[in-house]
Amino acid sequence: MMTMFDWIAGPLSYPFMQRALVVSLLVAAVCAVLSCYLVLKGWSLMGDAISHAVLPGIVIAYVLGLPLAIGAFAAGLSCALLTGYLKENSRVKEDTVMGIVFSGMFGFGLVLFVKVETDQHLNHILFGNVLGVTLGDLAQTALIAGGTLLIVLMKRRDLLLYCFDPNQARAIGLPVRTLHYGLLILLALTIVSALKAVGIILVIAMLVAPGATAFLLTDRFERMLPIAVAVAMGSAALGTILSFHIDAATGACIVLVQAAAFLLAFLFAPKHGLLVTWRQVRGKAPRDASEAL
Repeated sequence: MMTMFDWIAGPLSYPFMQRALVVSLLVAAVCAVLSCYLVLKGWSLMGDAISHAVLPGIVIAYVLGLPLAIGAFAAGLSCALLTGYLKENSRVKEDTVMGIVFSGMFGFGLVLFVKVETDQHLNHILFGNVLGVTLGDLAQTALIAGGTLLIVLMKRRDLLLYCFDPNQARAIGLPVRTLHYGLLILLALTIVSALKAVGIILVIAMLVAPGATAFLLTDRFERMLPIAVAVAMGSAALGTILSFHIDAATGACIVLVQAAAFLLAFLFAPKHGLLVTWRQVRGKAPRDASEAL
């Protein structure tokens, strides 16, 4: 009978699983920290837009012989800048503009991918291929994720005030415009770092679920960050090992575990859980018709 130790240690006896686990943990950590700001700012759709918009950049970078990460970053940042320009110069709301821009760029990327001869597998780009990570990929992910994480943590207070109340941030002299575009750049870098692990489609879940889960569990941002990181890295470790045992896509398993963690928080969170809210409503309800009167 397989013990828990064997269940965990068995997959990690393979080098490719070790690399997959390290990359998944790196990506989970940086996505978790950034997700707290995205949830607070209400930018979840922005992460979705940038993640889909990187596809044409990947194809163009392949044609030009450039690193795919450079093309992905350039395309993602272009999507963010174009969204901001259209929002400021039209009557259309930001969420509508994001939907138009990212769907258009994603469609453009699919057309380019079909027309350009490439040895890249579309499923690996869309859903990730963390089990095929090389040492070079690991070093690239560590560099991007580590640098992004360091910048976010260094500027966490400024970013927090900007996300919570940009008018107050402007009033006390913070460079709001720089923080705005800096956050977009960090978001694009984070998505690039996550491409190998979960791909274009699933990265949005890693950018939303940890922060949303932590948001349900605490009212203080200082606690929200470590909770989000713990949820994301725990989900990454469990999802990676689980994918080995059930022979399923690693990125999808990680996202499913994160979704399960969010569901548990939604139901059982001490202050904001559905069950607690339901009990409070029942406790306040009149016991009978006479009490109601």
